[in-house]
Amino acid sequence: MEKINQKLQMSKQKLKALPFRKIAPNIVTLLALCAGVTSIRYSIQADWAKAVVCIFVAAFFDLLDGRVARMLKGSTKFGAELDSLSDFVSFGVAPAILLYQWTLFDLPKFGWFFCLLMSIGMAMRLARFNTMLDDEPQPEYWNHFFVGVPAPAASAIVMMPLMISFDFPELNWLMRSNAFCATLLVIVTLLMVSRIPTFSTKKLKIPTYMFVPLMLVVALFASFIISQPWLTLGLATICYMLSIPVGIVVFWQEKNKYE
Repeated sequence: MEKINQKLQMSKQKLKALPFRKIAPNIVTLLALCAGVTSIRYSIQADWAKAVVCIFVAAFFDLLDGRVARMLKGSTKFGAELDSLSDFVSFGVAPAILLYQWTLFDLPKFGWFFCLLMSIGMAMRLARFNTMLDDEPQPEYWNHFFVGVPAPAASAIVMMPLMISFDFPELNWLMRSNAFCATLLVIVTLLMVSRIPTFSTKKLKIPTYMFVPLMLVVALFASFIISQPWLTLGLATICYMLSIPVGIVVFWQEKNKYE
């Protein structure tokens, strides 16, 4: 009986005081969620540039919250679930609504279907990711790969037509085409729920001799972002799409070495 009372007292103490290191990652996740919801607002107002920026801000905070959790050793199951819900809104719902408001509303009867398809695909991907956390550890050759296209990358691919059209309005006949955007949504959905290996930088190690060249590339990328943001982000997204088949080849090479 005394042991039970002690456990109850300990649980009450935990509820009264929660370390900030466990709260900080959740704050970052909520900032990502706020950015995603704000993107929906700008999409409804037809403020396309701000809507795209908000989703990229959400992607930045999504990239940051995991790092903060690992750095502060504040990872919790609550935080993992909150992160998945935030990702669903920011990268599954917001980009779908953005593309619908931008062009697919003009596709009678079927425009909304393709937007629903992306949201459903994102929900299925995140559900699979959460269940994989409880599975046995993946083989070593999976360390540098994701299973399928990750949520932020999928949203960037969906927004690629908008980003290119901002700098090249003469390409609107293609970028804003209902057929092109609907096909893009289908492809992105299939890539998200697939088991195709895609590159991951979470455990990537950079050789010391590559540090200075890498910093130069980052500085060059930053200068292009400042001078030509939409073209740079659009081309970066296209480069990521081209890296998918390369990743598959590299994955199979790594798997064959492991076996």
